[in-house]
Amino acid sequence: MLLSELTRKQKLKFLDLAFHMAAVDGDPSIQEKRMLNEKLAEVGDNIIAEYSFSLSDNLEETVEFFMNENHRVRNIVYLNLIELLMIGGFYNTTEYFFLEDIRKALRISVEKRKQMIALMFDYKDLRDKAVRLCAK
Repeated sequence: MLLSELTRKQKLKFLDLAFHMAAVDGDPSIQEKRMLNEKLAEVGDNIIAEYSFSLSDNLEETVEFFMNENHRVRNIVYLNLIELLMIGGFYNTTEYFFLEDIRKALRISVEKRKQMIALMFDYKDLRDKAVRLCAK
């Protein structure tokens, strides 16, 4: 969501965070893999061709990169990480604390996080309605 607004380097760094997020509790679930594929499609073929598809050795460096970006970029990145986290409908404490550490590093308020989570629930409801409508 809104990843097309990021620069080339921001997209590559986002993918690194997203793959770390999916792997933080072990192998990515089927839903997480599907969502990662959606994120790959959103960043574009040129980015996919450039991405190494292996976790970086320095996650802290990637987080620091986004700490220095403007609030809009930080919000887009965090919103997409929330979407990845929420895809299965539930998440574990390892994933929660990973995302919470990123939230703090990116200086995103608890209130903004609540708004983003509410948006993701609304988005999921809208997608479910669309599926039901098209099934009839």
